[in-house]
Amino acid sequence: MRGNIASPPIAGERIIDVVSVQSQVAYGGVGNSIAVPVLQALGLQVSPVPTVLLGNTPHYPTMHGGALPLDWFEGLLDDLEAREAITRARLLLVGYLGSPAQGLALARWLDRMRERNPALRLQIDPVIGDHDTGIYTDPALLPVWRDHLLPRAHGLTPNHFELEQISGRKLRTLDDCIDAASGLLGDTTQWVMVTSAAPETNPAGKLQVVVASTTGCDVIEHVSVAHPVKGVGDMFAALVGGRMAGDMAVRDAARQACDDVVRVLREIQARGWQELALPRELAATFC
Repeated sequence: MRGNIASPPIAGERIIDVVSVQSQVAYGGVGNSIAVPVLQALGLQVSPVPTVLLGNTPHYPTMHGGALPLDWFEGLLDDLEAREAITRARLLLVGYLGSPAQGLALARWLDRMRERNPALRLQIDPVIGDHDTGIYTDPALLPVWRDHLLPRAHGLTPNHFELEQISGRKLRTLDDCIDAASGLLGDTTQWVMVTSAAPETNPAGKLQVVVASTTGCDVIEHVSVAHPVKGVGDMFAALVGGRMAGDMAVRDAARQACDDVVRVLREIQARGWQELALPRELAATFC
């Protein structure tokens, strides 16, 4: 692949609203494969940066692909810097990482970008695992999340299991979740949304989202839709980030994202789809 190609004439200013750094699959609706259409449906211009390229998620009998080589990953970030895309972006959305080295490279790059674009907001979905699967990413990523990336984030969207891994303790009640989420707030981190919070306390047919912010804490209940698709957390994070990029308040963005997730899951369940996707009819209602 050629690295040095003559630059074409600049026809006009290129504007990117969101840079989304996470996984990508050829088949399915996880990572950027669901985040990009969601963000576009919200009227945002998106630049996707893959951390892994896979044929599908691992629950199928076959899977090919893997983590992007580090020099490729760093090169993609450098190209965004050279095109000045990140200096104009409002949001950097980070999800699934393919290796600890990617996380460290991303933290270094982010520090450089913030010098050029202090208004850039960082939202992290620290993909680690879940109760039904345990940890399914490299365990060496956990200290990278804790020490290098989460302290740089303005907002976080862990699930209950991931909050336990980050906080290093078992969380059984909503008060436990609120306490752990509030402990992540600081001068930089302004809000934390915990999905599938305190599952042992769920009301029948409901799920709970804890919203902790510098202005207070709330618990949002929403209907539980029984569908085993992957990528729901990625969709939720994109909905929250996209709404807040449009200046929606934290709790309002969480509530709207919950409602949108329920609508999408009900629709794909009714259609009998085996993978998460954004039906065109629903996408048209997002803006």
